[in-house]
Amino acid sequence: MSDQQLEKRHTYKFGLIGNCAFLAYIDTRANVVWQCLPRFDSSFIFGGLLDPEKGGRFSISPQTGEEAETQYYLENTNVLVTRFHTPEGDFEVVDHAPRFARYDRHFKPLMLIRKINRISGNPRVVVRCEPRGDYGEKVAEVSLASNHLRYHGLDDAVRLNTNIPLTYVAQGIPFLLTETKYLVLTWGEPFETSLEETCENYLKKTIDYWRVWVQRCTIPDIYQKEVIRSALVLKLHQYEDTGAIIAAGTTSLPEAPNSGRNWDYRFFWARDSYYTLNALNSIGHFEELDRYSHYIQNLASTSQLGYQPLYGITGDMQTVERELDLEGYMGNKPVRVGNAAFLQVQNDVYGQVLLSLFPLYTDSRIILNRRLESPELVNAVLNFIEKTMEAPDAGLWEFRNMQNKHGYTYLFHWAGASAAARIGKQLGDENIARRGRELMKLAAEGIEGCYNPKMKAYCSYVGGSALDASLFQLITMGYLPANSERAKSHIMALEEGLRAKGGLFYRYRHADDFGLPEVAFLVCGFWYVRALAAVGRIEDAIQTFEQLLSYSNHLGLLSEDVDPISGSQWGNCPQTYSHVGVINCAFDIWKKLDRPAFL
Repeated sequence: MSDQQLEKRHTYKFGLIGNCAFLAYIDTRANVVWQCLPRFDSSFIFGGLLDPEKGGRFSISPQTGEEAETQYYLENTNVLVTRFHTPEGDFEVVDHAPRFARYDRHFKPLMLIRKINRISGNPRVVVRCEPRGDYGEKVAEVSLASNHLRYHGLDDAVRLNTNIPLTYVAQGIPFLLTETKYLVLTWGEPFETSLEETCENYLKKTIDYWRVWVQRCTIPDIYQKEVIRSALVLKLHQYEDTGAIIAAGTTSLPEAPNSGRNWDYRFFWARDSYYTLNALNSIGHFEELDRYSHYIQNLASTSQLGYQPLYGITGDMQTVERELDLEGYMGNKPVRVGNAAFLQVQNDVYGQVLLSLFPLYTDSRIILNRRLESPELVNAVLNFIEKTMEAPDAGLWEFRNMQNKHGYTYLFHWAGASAAARIGKQLGDENIARRGRELMKLAAEGIEGCYNPKMKAYCSYVGGSALDASLFQLITMGYLPANSERAKSHIMALEEGLRAKGGLFYRYRHADDFGLPEVAFLVCGFWYVRALAAVGRIEDAIQTFEQLLSYSNHLGLLSEDVDPISGSQWGNCPQTYSHVGVINCAFDIWKKLDRPAFL
């Protein structure tokens, strides 16, 4: 990438913290620019990311107003440090969301703890805390209590405990930083304990929790920092209370400037969850799958007619989409909350449910009393696969005004049926095993209907000629033998038709509901890397993978989309798809290099 391109490159200047109960996004001015409470999909309490005025703020900044000199995570944690260098002196802000074991459960309060350390000199600091409700429509009124600020008019009690003079915070008055300061923002339950002692204790325990979690990861001995950061990102996107996994914690960060492709990703997609769980399983973490299994079984009990593409994180069936009167990220409108894709037909969901649950039936590493032994759920999902085998759908790209018989859907019918056949064998249930094998054959016929002999490639849908980067997975999921000529020619056709600069790939190149795509979808590049590794093009795989890693922001966070011309980040961020890609590619390359395991 040229110097001129780097100058024009847009990256998201924020980091993510969380504790599997809430997420907070903190920019390089130590401002909480996005935090939704009390759930991932609630209204923001701080939403400056989408509207600097109506979004409120929770900032800790130098009186002089400059950005931080550096921002980084404490190694192997989700604890974020933002360090400022000013003419008067230096200081840092350490942010964390408490998470650690307590009374045989995970302690994960709706509590954001911010610590301000003086490093040198005599810096002057300004703290402003201005929470909002109902997506900016409610402005909280602040009152001073004996040792905290109370914010009135929101959906629950919001308090800020601090050892900074309360008037300084309430009025945004600069103060001289001469000692360590603490701020504890709570939603609902008040903070009624020693401030300094508790903050230090929670910080230490949270650091220890994340480092032990990382130590228990099985990872390759290449690209370790990138894999660890991706694993930590993925972990944060499970709403532990119900087990639901969201695609991203943000909404309406545009896929491209002025494109109108601004979507809310704070919901559960079975597709995204499958990819996330698969990556977490590969590094040896199964707790997330256990939580997910409870969520999906609850859905199954209420989904007699079939599964929706997405649900709310508590299983809500309606995620009604609406537009808000907000400025939008960098002026990009509309700002949407909710997602109308819940109304669509996306039949790949059934295979993804079976693939996600597959380890619970077959993996002996999972303790027996946490494994699924009942065949009812498998039979029910197979019924849905059989019923929808020939049905057109909106596909994984969620086309709003077109339906086809998509190759991607057939692939997941095939893979889900294959998983069912193996589950049937494990359970000694020949009926399930037989049904799985029969449905695999029918799905394979559908996949072959997507093959275009003139192009020597599998196309997006039956009888079509449009290419689709998701079908790299025909190779990595084992449908096409990696050593076959058809696999190699399929890769070459996708390279010719969909490859952009710098290792990037477009999802497709035909017009959709919003016109022609302008940016590359980052996970498509990772799918390409996996396909290259599978067919033995390992040098190409390594080169492309390292190009894709370069599109992260200063903290190693990857967005959904990248502009192939400038290398700019766009779309919701961090995106679970993209971080799944990092983990999977690192493992695939490592296996081809025949490197020893590293724990």
